[in-house]
Amino acid sequence: MSGGGFCMYNQTDSKQIYCKRPKNKPPGDKIIILGGVIGTVALLLMGTLFLFLNRKRCLPTYSLNPNLSNVEKFLQDYVHQMPCRYSYSQLMKITNKFAYKVGEGGFGVVYKGKLPTGGLVAVKMLDQSRRCENQFMNEVATIGRIHHVHLVRLMGYCYEEHRNALVYEYMANGSLDEFIFAGREKEAILNWAQLYSIALGAARGIAYLHQDCDNRIIHFDIKPHNILLDEEFTPKVADFGLAKLCGKEEDHISITAARGTPGYAAPEVWSRNLGGVTDKSDVYSFGMVLLEIVGGRKNIDVQVSRSSQLYFPEWAFKSMENGQLERGLRGSGQAEIECEEKEKAIRLAKIGLCCIQYNSRDRPSMSRVVQMLEGNGDDVSNPPLLFNSSIRAAPSIHSSEESSV
Repeated sequence: MSGGGFCMYNQTDSKQIYCKRPKNKPPGDKIIILGGVIGTVALLLMGTLFLFLNRKRCLPTYSLNPNLSNVEKFLQDYVHQMPCRYSYSQLMKITNKFAYKVGEGGFGVVYKGKLPTGGLVAVKMLDQSRRCENQFMNEVATIGRIHHVHLVRLMGYCYEEHRNALVYEYMANGSLDEFIFAGREKEAILNWAQLYSIALGAARGIAYLHQDCDNRIIHFDIKPHNILLDEEFTPKVADFGLAKLCGKEEDHISITAARGTPGYAAPEVWSRNLGGVTDKSDVYSFGMVLLEIVGGRKNIDVQVSRSSQLYFPEWAFKSMENGQLERGLRGSGQAEIECEEKEKAIRLAKIGLCCIQYNSRDRPSMSRVVQMLEGNGDDVSNPPLLFNSSIRAAPSIHSSEESSV
């Protein structure tokens, strides 16, 4: 045989011939088998190397480059969860060289911009300070990873040497405070039904932060200035520069110093003797917002001595107790308030007073606040007067972490 075997007759039947091949396989077969084994091993090695390099790329780079700033290290840690990163030159184009300024606060200046796709954005250029660096990382770590119809969306960011910015969706109607503190002319734009809807939407956004995120997020700076309104007056909670994340199983959160805005910060935030800080601190702040919507006035006036005016929550409570709350309602001097609108206003006041109870355990959760605002036919009972005279000192607090926006 050409393959190296041999043939012979069958001993029992001479008409049959059978052939045998050699026991050893030819060199060609060995080469084929050896090549297959080597190829398989090579593929396994390449796959293992790819997984190792990819995993290494996703790990924190703290020890790889000690010259990177803390913020840059932070951004690399969150690279797969982040919004778009813009360069400063891109922001120049988006804002038409920062031509249209729409606002300014303690953290920086906000400019209106337009993306290449046509969408409008608000670009907040942050001041170069440690406080603004903390705000930058807080915003990215919180609102940068979640989406909700009543939370402002972080579209992107810029982090370059001496040039840091946050890019948000543009809110055409500005902030709520522009409508409840700006005088009769602008107040009249929003009726009580709209104000009630704004309060409910903002409550849903805060409740989402407390209950529905992977980690509970405490905002710490709920106020009308940080409730933004889009072109349809849909409310969106904004400004997460003071926010803190905590596990849902944690009863309270540790803070190193008082934080928030005078008049809105809960008592336990500025006094260590009043118990732990929890998400009920946001409930207190939201309650103050509701009372300001009702009264059309700020809960504190830094231009007026506290001794010369009645403490705002006490005024609201006593007005409601005496059946005279409608006299102090926002816009009541312009025209007679319809019965249905008056009911909405009084309901807001009652819920607001429930939210600002001195002891945080007496306040409802934000999810309960949403239920009360939704109504469902349930009446909201008059809350007890559980205030404390020492709370009047709260507006005097100041802190390196305090927001002044």
